[in-house]
Amino acid sequence: MSSLPKILEFNKAFVENEDFVQYRTTKFPDKKMVILACMDTRLLELLPKAMNIKNGETKLIKNAGAIVSHPFGSIMRSILIAVYELEADEVYVIGHHDCGMLKHSATSLLEKSQERGVSSETIEMLTHAGIDLEAWLKGFSTVEESVENSVEMIKKHPLFSSEIPVHGLVIDPGTGKLDVVVDGLKDS
Repeated sequence: MSSLPKILEFNKAFVENEDFVQYRTTKFPDKKMVILACMDTRLLELLPKAMNIKNGETKLIKNAGAIVSHPFGSIMRSILIAVYELEADEVYVIGHHDCGMLKHSATSLLEKSQERGVSSETIEMLTHAGIDLEAWLKGFSTVEESVENSVEMIKKHPLFSSEIPVHGLVIDPGTGKLDVVVDGLKDS
């Protein structure tokens, strides 16, 4: 059953009661930072609380694993826009322990996609078209290594200023403890 009817019912009351007023802010992050974090549900409220971040204080980009997988993909584009158009002057890449992308298998995802109706012919067609599904869907061996790789991809991007620090951290999704993997102030 879809959640849409309940969401719309709640939203109607939210707007009518003007509950949105407490969330008003500008498009510019008050703390002038952009965060790339994993989309893990445990981090939805925990990550901002663990970093003392409130609504309007940061740009938050989320994806599976907090990974910058392509230098000219949507994640890198979003980081560049946050820095150059929205006045962020620090970047944080934050992975987490017990991540679903840790040792993730493309095979498992492809099998599950077939169970939900994607045909084996479609998968074969993509493979024959030169798309390396194994590479595109693969996970990582350690969260620290993944964070380091994403930090390096950002720092080495030809459109990214070397004046902007890029930090890499790992958060514990049970406690909120942050560990520094890359200190962008020391490694610049």
